[in-house]
Amino acid sequence: MTEADQGPGAAAARFTGRPVTGERPGSGALTEVVLDGGRVVMVKRGDEPGSLRAEAAGLRWLADAGAVRVPAVHGHDEHWLVTDRVRPGRSGAEAAARFGRELASLHAAGAPAFGAPPPGGPEDAYIGLAPMRNVAGEDWPSWYGEHRVLPYVRRAVDDGTLRSTEATLFERVCERLPELAGPAEPPARLHGDLWNGNVLWGADGHAWLIDPAAHGGHRETDLAMLHLFGCPHLDRVLAGYQEAAPLADGWRDRIGLHQLFPLLVHTVLFGGGYAGQALASARAALAA
Repeated sequence: MTEADQGPGAAAARFTGRPVTGERPGSGALTEVVLDGGRVVMVKRGDEPGSLRAEAAGLRWLADAGAVRVPAVHGHDEHWLVTDRVRPGRSGAEAAARFGRELASLHAAGAPAFGAPPPGGPEDAYIGLAPMRNVAGEDWPSWYGEHRVLPYVRRAVDDGTLRSTEATLFERVCERLPELAGPAEPPARLHGDLWNGNVLWGADGHAWLIDPAAHGGHRETDLAMLHLFGCPHLDRVLAGYQEAAPLADGWRDRIGLHQLFPLLVHTVLFGGGYAGQALASARAALAA
């Protein structure tokens, strides 16, 4: 029997060193496993090569910043990732403002370069189910265009989701990125896939981050993703962030520019509706 066939309970026992007393199916590839003594861990099944290695390295890198809460990693292999379970709570204005301050601290922990993978993480990583390459670049505009916009535009054209004539719109945005990007900033330590589903509100009154696509990037990208997919009390999150680390002038005008990346990823994964949103954001960026 291979490790992949042993199941989530066996993986939890192997990585925690504790007997397993029960399992509860979670969402998607997740299973809640109860250990002897009542502790609950989350076991995630992964089938894409390197995906769980990238996720585990990302979780540890985010945790090393000592800023936002991140579930502890008990272990992983090519098929299974075992982490602590976050005890669920409720979002609130106070917790949201605290999350904003903690997110600012996470970003300020920095990265060696734009596109730098977490220590021990692979260059060929994932954002959700989409491949994502973590290749270092010297400046954000050229790196963002080359490694976060154009690869997904090309794939969308190959898939028939975008027309070649529409691809030229994104190419024009990339050409103008040096003037559109705003003031230069150092690489931030990004979660990288910061939509609402990856922010858990814990019983301890803090926000917890899961499922990162962590890399060095521009801090406005994480915030733009929170805007795109929504977040409870987002105004309070932003107020807390601004209190801790004010954003550069004009950041609201650049939200659509930073949303190109997640919108194009979703275009590749889910199709045409997101292509329309990505095209609208590109047009708005060029009109700025």
